[in-house]
Amino acid sequence: MVSYKLLTPEDVYFTAPVPVPAEETDEQKHSSSRLCCKNKSSSTSTAFIALATFLFVVCCVWLIGTIFWLKNPGSQLPHRPPSPSPAAENREGGSGQSPEKCNAIPETHRFDCFPERQPIVTHELCEVRGCCFIQASAVPSPGKDGVPWCFYPPDFPSYTLDSLNDTELGYIGKLIRKQKTYYPRDIESLQLSVMYETDSRLHIKMTDATSTRFEVPISVPNATKKAASPGYSVEFSKEPFGLIVKRTSTGTVLINTTVAPLFFADQFLQMSTTLSSQYIYGLGEHRAGFLHSVQWNTLTFWARDVPPTELTNLYGVHPFYLGLEPGGLAHGVFLLNSNAMDVVLQPTPALTWRTIGGILDIYIFIGPDPSSVVQQYTEVVGLPSMPPFWALGFHLCRWGYQTSNATWQVVKGMRNYGIPQDAQWNDIDYMDGFRDFTTEPEKFATLPEMVKDLHDHGQRYVMILDPGISSTQPPGSYWPYDEGLKRGIFINDSDGNTLIGKVWPGLTAFPDFSNPETHQWWYENLQKFYEKVPFDGLWIDMNEPSNFEDGSLKGCPSNELENPPYTPGILGNVLRAKTVCASAVQKTSVHYNMHSLYGLMEAMASASALRRMGKRPFIISRSTFPSQGRYSGHWLGDNRSQWKDLYVSIPGMLNFNLLGIPLVGADICGFGGSTTEELCVRWMQLGAFYPFSRNHNTNNEQAQDPTDPMFSPLARTAMKEVLLLRYSLFPLLYTLFHHAHLQGHTVARPLLFEFPEDVMTYSIDRQFLWGRSLLVTPVLEPGVNSVIGYFPKGLWYDYYTGTSLKSSGEKVKLEAPLGKINLYLREGAVIPTQTPNTTLWSSNGNPLHLIVTLSEKGLAEGDLFWDDGESLDTYETNSYAYIVFNVSENTFTSTVLHENIEATYIMVETVSFFGVKDQPTNVTVDSKETQFTYLKNKVLTVSNLSLNLSKGFTIHWS
Repeated sequence: MVSYKLLTPEDVYFTAPVPVPAEETDEQKHSSSRLCCKNKSSSTSTAFIALATFLFVVCCVWLIGTIFWLKNPGSQLPHRPPSPSPAAENREGGSGQSPEKCNAIPETHRFDCFPERQPIVTHELCEVRGCCFIQASAVPSPGKDGVPWCFYPPDFPSYTLDSLNDTELGYIGKLIRKQKTYYPRDIESLQLSVMYETDSRLHIKMTDATSTRFEVPISVPNATKKAASPGYSVEFSKEPFGLIVKRTSTGTVLINTTVAPLFFADQFLQMSTTLSSQYIYGLGEHRAGFLHSVQWNTLTFWARDVPPTELTNLYGVHPFYLGLEPGGLAHGVFLLNSNAMDVVLQPTPALTWRTIGGILDIYIFIGPDPSSVVQQYTEVVGLPSMPPFWALGFHLCRWGYQTSNATWQVVKGMRNYGIPQDAQWNDIDYMDGFRDFTTEPEKFATLPEMVKDLHDHGQRYVMILDPGISSTQPPGSYWPYDEGLKRGIFINDSDGNTLIGKVWPGLTAFPDFSNPETHQWWYENLQKFYEKVPFDGLWIDMNEPSNFEDGSLKGCPSNELENPPYTPGILGNVLRAKTVCASAVQKTSVHYNMHSLYGLMEAMASASALRRMGKRPFIISRSTFPSQGRYSGHWLGDNRSQWKDLYVSIPGMLNFNLLGIPLVGADICGFGGSTTEELCVRWMQLGAFYPFSRNHNTNNEQAQDPTDPMFSPLARTAMKEVLLLRYSLFPLLYTLFHHAHLQGHTVARPLLFEFPEDVMTYSIDRQFLWGRSLLVTPVLEPGVNSVIGYFPKGLWYDYYTGTSLKSSGEKVKLEAPLGKINLYLREGAVIPTQTPNTTLWSSNGNPLHLIVTLSEKGLAEGDLFWDDGESLDTYETNSYAYIVFNVSENTFTSTVLHENIEATYIMVETVSFFGVKDQPTNVTVDSKETQFTYLKNKVLTVSNLSLNLSKGFTIHWS
């Protein structure tokens, strides 16, 4: 059998067709015998007795060690191989594998043959699998904590490419497995489809050639013809089967699956590939830096209700990564699979996909730059929806207002202080007994009046909904449950009965959002509630789905869905931990396959309902899955009032923008625990630049809304000013969301997206951009009045003063007193801003102020998208205005590319030019002289223009 080639991206040369393998020697034939068989021992009795004695001692040591370990499981970190006993002996080889062959495999190139976390892998367990065994030292050296002890030898059996034929889109092939693996129910015959869908998108599918398997039920594009000029090439290894995908322009290897065997059993699918570099991003949702570590890092995917915690599967599942290549080019890889999964990163660099169901459905995006990769990804999973204008204002919430009057008082306090606020929210305390679609009759009796008052002041109301529907009321007393039971829209257990779990209202049933009838039931519930409380948006929480019981009230059956042959490293160690049974039955499939899709499908039902009610949907969901951005935004979950949580909100925000969900933010000032004044001010400053900006905290903790008496006048003023700053930048932010909706652009953007050739930007996640030009450098540490920011090469301008900073690509110390967040503008931009007010509705007709940041050559460009802010599908129905701005040769030009009545209500009042090198002697507007000011820091300002946005104009200076 042909050996696996242990290759780095730099030295891959494997091409099809594969040479016929040389004839095996007797020794090689012996080593490839059945995996379950051990080598025969010596025939002499002395050797037999010695070996038996030795094995007996080893087994005793192992048994004692295992008992000790089981009594102390808390000492082991999740997602890491257990540390060996200091007294353990190193052993090498396994199942006939020669020590020389195993030792020849570098540690970085060892792919795990025993990924189970229990029991501890031993020489004997590894030998049964036919793999190499080299136990690590008692105290691993840096970078080696995680090196697998049991790993695949070069000749481990895999699939063979039995046939390969041309199709209209690419190739179709048949893969054959000749030798079974150590997991049950191998799929012995696979169908391989390789589809050249576009010049920048390759689609690869591997599935059972004889039986239908579960595939993720989301809408993806169907290509009809093969790409004419693909930017990639595909090579095949016949035996063992493997794929190599290269970028045609550079020859860089993007994926190379020949490095480890392919597994495709009924409940264990595994494929490994090299990475083009150590720079890999995405793979959400996890609490980590923006740049993932490839030092033996295992990321687990299975939607879970748990406060953000390192090394833990969290609320959302997004098996998509963006990888950088030498020179700054980028590509992306997406595994469309919803089953529980581990993704292993190792310092080869390499990645292993390991999932327990479905198929291997892989998309490869060629970029070539990071922004293009995200655009190509969203072309597959769906472009983000356009939010209503008020969604981009400031939102306020807490769990624990206790009454509608107390909630109302906070709103009035915000108005009294003149602090911007567009939406007021309520958590579950507004409900009667925590039951959906109800209100507490006494404490929240004035809720309808409060909502009317919000609407009268141009503000909006958002309330929480949990999917669990209370099941304990007398029949006929709670319509959502009675009607749901009648229509059969709840998830059933494996016996066909309604599965009952436990959430906030007590015993609950769970709607099956994969059932179209559930969508109708959900709409009718929302419509009935709207007649009492005319809400404006939805907050859908607890939709992993969360369950206070493991599985159900009566438990779960003991079967292969509940106890699969392999369980990824999920929190709780079983699939049913704090959710419903994996064997539960939904309309589309069993929950085993559907679990991580629950939040997406609830968002789909919610968005559909709001659209039917005539509203541009505003939905914030906790659990997410690819294509979520089409239906909802996301908040980063139940964080804490800690400085570290302030920092990790930035990589979380950047990650979800990369994943096609730009409407994202964290709970400002923290959800759990009590904040401090300094932390909350710094968090309000950062949170003013979250795409979704909401202050929210839990009950029984210090209130943290800006009006609370705990805050000094200085702190309250700092909060107010930064929110007014956000509101002044609304035209920019709204235009960025238009580009996200239309083209899949990011809104909050990592620096590396704009500067992919600058290696210094690859790990920056304490700064970020809005679009391509607004650089945000927040303070993320206590007790400081300055911050270090990195400025990529080029000309940058202080947002507040227009003073220039010319950088060669360097770090700069910036003054940052408590009342200031540092903002800089990149050269070559035109930034639309607006005179702010305390709501975006009241700001809507205020004049615009354009900021022009000239490049060294005196160039700049920008644009503005404008509509009524809340109608459905304004771009699709041509109900919008679109204006572009250009500057060259000392002339500013505003050009209306698409007209709409909304633009006629807006006037351009001021244009400021940063970086005008020489003081002008004359400025004209549409060829008419006008007054101007020019400052020593080279800022030219033309004021009192009163130019209607709906008409083009020019400004020239000389």
